[in-house]
Amino acid sequence: MINSTQVSYFILAAYIDTGVSKYLYFMIVMALYFFIISTNLLLIVVICMNRSLHEPMYILLCSLFVNELYGSTGLFPFLLLQILSDFHTVSVPFCYLQIFCLYSYACVEFLNLAVMSYDRYLAICCPLQYNTRMTRNKIIVFIVVAWLYASVLCFLPLSMSLPSQLCGNIINKVYCDNYSIVKLACYNTINSIHGLIATFLIIFCPVTLILYTYMKILKICFSGSKQTRQKAVSTCTPHIASLLNLSCACFFEIVQRRFNLNNVPNMLQIFLSIYWLTCQPLFNPLVYGLNMSSIRNICKNLMFA
Repeated sequence: MINSTQVSYFILAAYIDTGVSKYLYFMIVMALYFFIISTNLLLIVVICMNRSLHEPMYILLCSLFVNELYGSTGLFPFLLLQILSDFHTVSVPFCYLQIFCLYSYACVEFLNLAVMSYDRYLAICCPLQYNTRMTRNKIIVFIVVAWLYASVLCFLPLSMSLPSQLCGNIINKVYCDNYSIVKLACYNTINSIHGLIATFLIIFCPVTLILYTYMKILKICFSGSKQTRQKAVSTCTPHIASLLNLSCACFFEIVQRRFNLNNVPNMLQIFLSIYWLTCQPLFNPLVYGLNMSSIRNICKNLMFA
């Protein structure tokens, strides 16, 4: 007979007692969060306030930066409170809310990158049709659909795991994670399958679309002129770098969930588990802000005006 209990809170067991060093960790995480907020907010304001940047690609970038604020806010305030706390517990409702925020952030991130790859495909492979096929209204529709799709897709697995009977309340992570809760369920076969389907829809479907568009772009580059190749490299490099960073981060997270990593040092496990939530919001504004001359020049004018 399986002993199930009515769980009202979860214990986050990945936190370790660091003594007075916790204040140092608090300051480091606070500085990182402040930098993420300030850089992404700066780029959002720059794009919104300059009419010359009210083009499809920059609107997509603005959506990307808004999503970085959304995802980092789902983690960092919670992380800061837990670092200073002596008891690392979280209520069940807040835990599920955090899971929804973080998973929908990942889903919107991949969908944003997928739409951006389609935008680059039209700009490079169909330049004469770009203005008619990629209008401002279409971009707004794409963005709204991406957020709605992510919300529905992330809500369904959570709604299915909510009624599950739990045989424990210890999560071996520094934040709430649906797979960790599924493993606590007394009967988790169906929820595990739903989780795999959701992971497939969140990651592999958008990545498949991205790979398809880049195959088309490569085909044009090999058969096109030197100018076409230079345009493709300059416009696609930040996007590819962002996609590779996010894909590697999600790969680390999936491996950590599915395999036993008890032999890996605890600090490395913590770093790998939060990499996708910390480096991506930090990486994107730096890559796009520094690499794209139109945004970089406006930022320079604002800073040195």
